[in-house]
Amino acid sequence: MDVDVLLVGLGTTAGLRRVEDELAGSLRRAGLEVEVARAAPRREPPTFALLDLEQARAARRAAREGLERVRPRAILYSTTTAALLWPRPGVIHFDAPAAGNRPGRHGIWQRAVERRRFAAAPLVVAQSAGGLEEAPPHGEALVIPVPVEPSGPANEERDLAAVTYAADVAKKGLARVLAAWREARREGEELVVAGIDPPGESSPGGPSAKAARLEGIRFAGLLEPSEFRALLRRARVYVTAPRREDYGLSQLEALSDGAMLVTTEAPGPYAALPLAREIDPRLVGDDLAGALRAALDDPRPDYAERARGALVPFRRGSVDALVLQELVPRLAP
Repeated sequence: MDVDVLLVGLGTTAGLRRVEDELAGSLRRAGLEVEVARAAPRREPPTFALLDLEQARAARRAAREGLERVRPRAILYSTTTAALLWPRPGVIHFDAPAAGNRPGRHGIWQRAVERRRFAAAPLVVAQSAGGLEEAPPHGEALVIPVPVEPSGPANEERDLAAVTYAADVAKKGLARVLAAWREARREGEELVVAGIDPPGESSPGGPSAKAARLEGIRFAGLLEPSEFRALLRRARVYVTAPRREDYGLSQLEALSDGAMLVTTEAPGPYAALPLAREIDPRLVGDDLAGALRAALDDPRPDYAERARGALVPFRRGSVDALVLQELVPRLAP
């Protein structure tokens, strides 16, 4: 069967699946026939180098199986990892390259292979300008963000002071967030931590049990996307202190659902960071406790309006227009 595009994705997390589904949806709305081939990694090795190898192998299997089912005019690999062991050259769609997020021994083989793949790709499509800046040398390139829409009507009464997401407690800087909350919190205010259950004394990389019992903190566990977005609609603030941010979809979702973004100046592409600086620079920096109090005690009255304006390029209609005008002519000329 002939199709326009075979989209090869990892699909290892809910966030990745959403990115892949959004991209496929945009291409289909532009009139292309898209077949999705999703990888199914069989295990999770203990190191990034082995993890990426396992996922790249799974993506190669998925691509080969997809090529047995269909004859695509173009192949589009979602993430650099999916492209590392490609069976056939194609377009690479990515948030951050291994050159940026796999330093030292963590990317001992990935960075070298990635350089060859980027050099051979007919087109690279970054989710942010920062991701493209980190990328190895390449030919033609586009920047097309992941679309973000409000998840529902904003709550008139925002009954939660703050929300954070910390499925990876070290990468998301949960210990730093908890320390800032401990300093900034006032009576009756609650921080909801999504993504993990209350940690114990022996939780590797996690906060201590003492922090878990701190008054004013509730661990919500791993939530369905709709449940997490419902929390954002109730929150006045979304707070985070990532060690590095490859894109920051949760932060964009928070802004879209009307929460103020309090964040550190994290390295990485971090698409929401320049927006947060533009909307209210007081809420961006190393003084998380001070930024939290500024957001909770003295919020900008036009914060939500400014956020809506800053997010216009991330709306689905804007992204669909980019896909139709810039990406489709290059995939299916």
